[in-house]
Amino acid sequence: MPRVTLVLECVECKARNYTITKNKREHPGRVEVKKFCPRCKKHLPHRETR
Repeated sequence: MPRVTLVLECVECKARNYTITKNKREHPGRVEVKKFCPRCKKHLPHRETR
């Protein structure tokens, strides 16, 4: 099963705010998405955690 659930972590405050799914065969690298962080109260990059 290539689809995996991931947790996204805020780059600035390290809060784990979002969960997403991705296909590991098509996107083997780490995901970075700009999303709203409720703790920082602004839009910041969120990275995939391991």
